[in-house]
Amino acid sequence: MINIVLADDHVLVRNGIKALLEDQTGITVIDEASNGKEALEVISKSKPHVLIIDIRMPEMNGIEAVAEIKKNKIDVKTLVLSMHDSEEYVVKAIQAGADGYLLKGASKEEFLKAVNKVATGGKYFTGDVSTIIMNNFVSGTTINIDAPKQTLKELPFKLTKRERQILTLVLELKNNKDIADELSISKRTAEVHRFNLMKKLEAKNLQELTSRAKEYKLI
Repeated sequence: MINIVLADDHVLVRNGIKALLEDQTGITVIDEASNGKEALEVISKSKPHVLIIDIRMPEMNGIEAVAEIKKNKIDVKTLVLSMHDSEEYVVKAIQAGADGYLLKGASKEEFLKAVNKVATGGKYFTGDVSTIIMNNFVSGTTINIDAPKQTLKELPFKLTKRERQILTLVLELKNNKDIADELSISKRTAEVHRFNLMKKLEAKNLQELTSRAKEYKLI
């Protein structure tokens, strides 16, 4: 039996992962956490085999939590989940000592493969991530697992010109119809851009969007 602890600040995400995992024989989710600090407390009590942890969380992010686990030699394997395949995030996760790095858009089959691989002592890095690691190796760049941690304030993704326009208008409290009229696009197109923007910035509401925009110096 593989005992899992899930750490993600979105309840719906945790529920979805839990349902996927517990549908499999030999895997059970024994506890959950909503941030990095809580994850450290939970694993000290629950003693799971694997911690599945999101990167972006309040109080302590996933990479910082993994680094603490490595530093304190806690006996748990770590699988980092992320929306981002940027080289910066991947390298930082490896530096922190993560046993695996998987994108949230991975298929069910790949997700289960990653969990089983990490649980049995292996390493699992999704295809695009493996390419980044290989490129670092080929270019002679050493990924030093003892390198000091850095805060995740750099923009880990690209916003299109249109998305930046949409962001400005959304933060001006304009609705989708107003945005569509101002940019001469359809209301549906405005809705799609707004959704993609919220997804990229991992914001559930206007307050979080504003906070993320300030964090990444977009405003």
